[in-house]
Amino acid sequence: MEERSNSMPNLTTVYGILLTLWGLIVTAISEAQSISSFAPALFGLPLMVSGEMAKTPGASRKLWMHIAVTFGLLAALGGTRFFMVMSDGLNYATTSMLMLFVTGSIYTFLCVRSFIEARKSGALDASE
Repeated sequence: MEERSNSMPNLTTVYGILLTLWGLIVTAISEAQSISSFAPALFGLPLMVSGEMAKTPGASRKLWMHIAVTFGLLAALGGTRFFMVMSDGLNYATTSMLMLFVTGSIYTFLCVRSFIEARKSGALDASE
């Protein structure tokens, strides 16, 4: 049961790490001069922190996971810019936007599904 209850915080931490690494690596490889190249990392850091905080004893898991899904949704929304610039072709910037859109959408979907399951099982009520 404990492993199941930590699955979304663990996923959140891993997703945050991946976004952070993506932002740092793409910025270094592309030698970008713009702060916007760090966008994935700027979403990844709060996701990583939220995932870890949701796992700490005594922490409000509900609060931290709601913060995390907010950043996941913001990542997906930020990635929608891809559709405005996709005619430029795939480059580091457009690939990052597409990655944010796809992964942010999937992550947000998984969080919402998890929230619904937790609400049905009464787990959210007990951990408030």
